Amino acid sequence: MTAELSDATVLIVDDEQSLADLYAYWVDEFAEARTAYDGDEALEQLDDDVDVMLLDRRMPGRSGDAVVEAVTERGYDVRIVMVTAVDPGFEIVDMEIDDYLVKPVDQPQIMETVERMVVRNSYDDQLQRKFQLVEKKVTLEAAKTPHELDESEEYQKLVRQLDTIERELDSAVEEFDDTDFTVAFRDLPGGGAVDSTEG
Repeated sequence: MTAELSDATVLIVDDEQSLADLYAYWVDEFAEARTAYDGDEALEQLDDDVDVMLLDRRMPGRSGDAVVEAVTERGYDVRIVMVTAVDPGFEIVDMEIDDYLVKPVDQPQIMETVERMVVRNSYDDQLQRKFQLVEKKVTLEAAKTPHELDESEEYQKLVRQLDTIERELDSAVEEFDDTDFTVAFRDLPGGGAVDSTEG
């Protein structure tokens, strides 16, 4: 997957053709845009070149939720951003999405989101998962009251998952910090022992 915004391919999926075309017009200014006007067409357009999918949630036929399930089953490595008029509910905790934007959205918001997703493509799976959880947490905290969050089993599960992955990442960093960097350097391709006589 690409890590450069100008090389990115963005698939825009919305049954409102004028809206999909508008997003594509915006995206074309900084990346390659493809459009699909329903869920089935989205899956036809999706291939390994697509880096980011901007996906409407409420569509006739195959819904955005169903598209997410199909993408997950097919194993595509694509960042999925819901762009929808549907307010987020706690069900998004279990959805394989990377961000959730509530319409209306503007060009700077679309560009910033796509850029963030493209950068994230260069992260390893664990770090991508952390940011996926963080985005869901932020989305829910903006949409729900503190009482609703406290009462939600899904939200509490999300918080636990995030805590776990942050502990794992912290542990990995600590292990790396304890590494003998001279040995690590020597083992790198083209690396060699440091000559302590050179000053």
